[in-house]
Amino acid sequence: MIDPGDNTGWTPPLRRRRGPGWAAQEPTWRQARPALIDDALKRASARASGNWFVIGSSRGLRSAEGPFGRTVGGAEVVLWRGDTGELRAGPGACPHLGAPLRESRVVCGTLVCHWHGLTLSGVAPFAGWDPYPVYDDGVLVWLRLDAVGGEEPTERPVIPERPDADGAVDAVFTAVGRCEPQDIVANRLDPWHGSWFHPYSFVDLTVVREPDAEEDDAFVVDVSFRVAGRLVVPVRAEFTAPDPRTVLMRITDGEGATSVVETHATPLTGLTDAAPRTAVVEAVLATSHRRGFAVARATAGALRPLIRHAAGRLWRDDLAYAERRWQLRSTGRFPG
Repeated sequence: MIDPGDNTGWTPPLRRRRGPGWAAQEPTWRQARPALIDDALKRASARASGNWFVIGSSRGLRSAEGPFGRTVGGAEVVLWRGDTGELRAGPGACPHLGAPLRESRVVCGTLVCHWHGLTLSGVAPFAGWDPYPVYDDGVLVWLRLDAVGGEEPTERPVIPERPDADGAVDAVFTAVGRCEPQDIVANRLDPWHGSWFHPYSFVDLTVVREPDAEEDDAFVVDVSFRVAGRLVVPVRAEFTAPDPRTVLMRITDGEGATSVVETHATPLTGLTDAAPRTAVVEAVLATSHRRGFAVARATAGALRPLIRHAAGRLWRDDLAYAERRWQLRSTGRFPG
């Protein structure tokens, strides 16, 4: 197990690790069995989502001056905040003549169409325009679209267990790729590619336990996060898929234990679209038992761009992985 640095004595958060050269690593292709990854993906796809989709950062929608528009599963939607800060959402086209409501204005918490002045409270239906259920968990914003999800709806989304918000630093990164949600999830259910595909971030990645459908269905991984040069942070982490479009990475041992990375895949296009696009919305909630972490929380505003930069560097590569997977699947050339 990884030494988490308990309260019996101070331990440094960083270790020095030279590690093997890239080509001298132990190959992982035998362990990364396509059938194992595919089975984990199938089990994730069978789990219920309640028709909830992650839209983006709660903080981003708090700071927005006007409405926010997005297409989810081919459905145009609009979101905005009422005069007391509560989220409201509904179809993105005005029920009068179809104006794009994302370009309209919010006046005293009411959405006012910029074409002819039709007003929508977001609370009650009007002229065939029906509000959508929306949920703000403090880090992410979720929208329920029953026509897109096609499942039995639930009152709230499936939100993974997280560190206490008052003791964590959170940041949200968003990117878009030409692929389907399953390709994003499959990328995260292949931890064996870490040290090979991301040598700038990971060293000595070892999968110590594979999923067991009868137990917790988790990948357990020992890995060192590269900070700079030979300085690394060793941890043990587990990867689980609590719903069809989410993969959760939780640090279970080592520096930052209980910190999580939530990767959410939100389809932007419909099921039959020939050129699917999917948004990756990744929330990082970092915490630490160390007293000095209070300084990190106090400077969270400066840390968030750095966290987003690190996530963006990984997703530059991982979206290429997901897009390649979709390309091969869509042309019948995917192995297996």
